[in-house]
Amino acid sequence: METGYVQSVVENNIATITFFHPQSNSLPGKLLYQLAEEITNAGNNPEARVIVLKSAGESTFCAGASFDELISIKDFETGKKFFSGFAMVINAIRKAPKFVIARVQGKAVGGGVGIASAADYTLAVDTASVKLSELAVGIGPFVVGPAVERKIGTSAFTALSIDATNWQTAQWAQNKGLYVNIFQTTGELDVAVGTLAARLAKSNPEAMELLKKAFWKGTESWDTLLIERAEMSGKLVLSEFTVNAINKFKAKA
Repeated sequence: METGYVQSVVENNIATITFFHPQSNSLPGKLLYQLAEEITNAGNNPEARVIVLKSAGESTFCAGASFDELISIKDFETGKKFFSGFAMVINAIRKAPKFVIARVQGKAVGGGVGIASAADYTLAVDTASVKLSELAVGIGPFVVGPAVERKIGTSAFTALSIDATNWQTAQWAQNKGLYVNIFQTTGELDVAVGTLAARLAKSNPEAMELLKKAFWKGTESWDTLLIERAEMSGKLVLSEFTVNAINKFKAKA
C-alpha cells in the first residue's frame, strides 16, 4: 500500500483498471510501467471489449509525476526511463484496439492531465480542475503535450502550459473538449461511466477497433516522438534550476 498499486478486473466484457498511490495518486516509474502493461493486456484480452481507467480515492485523480522520484534522479538514463513511463501509458492507450473511458473523480495535474487527454472518452466531476504544472518546476509538459494538444487544441494547450501555477476549472476543461461531460457527484459520474461502458461492451468489437484507428490517425509517429520528449525532460530534470524548483515546491507541500 505504501508504494501504491495498479489493479485490473474484467467483468461483463468491461476491463476496469484502477491505480492508486498514497501521495495524491502521483505516479512513480514502477506504477507507470505497470499501468501501461495493464492497459496493453486489457487491449489484447478477448474477454474485454472496453476499458475503464480510474484511480482510487476521492479528491485527486492523478497528481502526475512523483516528486520524490524526480528529486532522486541523478543521471540522464534514469530521467529518460522515468519520463518514458508516461510515454508508455499514453501509447498503450493510443494503441489499445478498444475504447478507453477515463473516470476523473478529482483534480488532475501534469501527467494526470495527459492520461485524461489520451483517453478516448473522459467523464469527470465538476470539481476536477486541471493544471499543467511542469514549467513551474523547471521542466515542461513535453511527454504529455501531444496528447493534451490533440484533445484541447493548440491555443488551450499553450495557455495551460504557460499558466503553470493556476488551476483551470472542470467547466473550462469541458468547454475545451477534455471532458465530454461533468457531474455534481461521484455517484452520478459512476452511473454515467457504467452505463456507457455497458453499452460499448455490447457493441461490435470490429467496428469499435476500426473507429479507434480512425480517431488516432496521424499519431503513428508517437512511439518515437514521445520517447524523444522523454529525453528532453530527462535532461531538464538534472539542471540546477529544476532541482531547486522541485525542492522549493516540496517544501511548500
